[in-house]
Amino acid sequence: MPALSAPAKVLVTGANGFVGVWIVKTLLEAGYAIRGTVRTPSKGEHLKTFFAGKGDFEVVIVDDITKEGAFDQAVQGVDLVVHSASPFHFKAIVPDDLIVPAVKGTVGILESVKKFGTSVKRIVITGSCASVFKPSNKPEIFDETSWNEPAIKEVKEKGAAAPVPIMYRASKMLAEQAAWEFYEKNKSSIPWDLVVLLPPFVSTPPIQDVPSLNELNQSMQDLYDSVVLGKRGDAALLQGFAWVDVRDLAVAHKLALETEGAKGERIIISSGPYFWQTLVDVANSITPAPLPNLAKGKPELIKGKPFPLDYSTAKMTRIFGFKPRGLEEMMRDSLEQFARIKAKA
Repeated sequence: MPALSAPAKVLVTGANGFVGVWIVKTLLEAGYAIRGTVRTPSKGEHLKTFFAGKGDFEVVIVDDITKEGAFDQAVQGVDLVVHSASPFHFKAIVPDDLIVPAVKGTVGILESVKKFGTSVKRIVITGSCASVFKPSNKPEIFDETSWNEPAIKEVKEKGAAAPVPIMYRASKMLAEQAAWEFYEKNKSSIPWDLVVLLPPFVSTPPIQDVPSLNELNQSMQDLYDSVVLGKRGDAALLQGFAWVDVRDLAVAHKLALETEGAKGERIIISSGPYFWQTLVDVANSITPAPLPNLAKGKPELIKGKPFPLDYSTAKMTRIFGFKPRGLEEMMRDSLEQFARIKAKA
């Protein structure tokens, strides 16, 4: 794909989501024209008000991404597509509550682009390191060659008894695999190429209007519960994952649209590893403290312990030349956002 840049027109699905809205903001600031999909007219009006005067922005309603042809109209007349719409919530009862919309939504937009997206040159899908991670009894560093087959196996064996996070990991992996299968099957006859970005835990302040601390998205709620409320016990504080700031993830989407070398690649976008206790320690190190009486946890728990997992960012660095921000900046901004929301209550 010849590199495209602003003022090309980009379709961003899930434009009102935690990640999607940052992608829209980043692309508008770079001079792109944006068409964003939302599920309801009220969400669309909110976004139009939020981005008023900030660039060429329009909204289309896609009320159900699992419907056949859901994106047929949305893809017409755009040059690039970012598919960031995918469900995650802890209300799932059976695996298909997450798997069906993830897979159907992903394959559905590819079908729509194949049929009606005659001017599209690249599709970037927001995947997840959930597709890469595998449980292990020793510290591991995963790269883009890894696939989370154990999640698929567990969901098949346990069904509704599988933990919701396992259902989520399975949904992300199955959706990504379906995208690559579609691309490989059709790439000789389509004018566009595919990139999948793989972030781990996505954090930092939301830019949407959050009326109360009870209405945070899932990742920010996890952060608030852990760092401010101290809801994690010793075992949970020792849990380790990796993270990325949503603002850096949004920039990575811009780079994925523009960079020739990203063609046909799955690319991990990560800032690095952490323990939950690490986040608590970083929060307490910030002065002046945006919020008083933060949880302390037990710093001694992680002393001398290696991180249980990390993700290689060699491909991210090679293709994008990109270095995400660090934990302290993310934590300071998050705590300041929590303080502002709390002050409004």
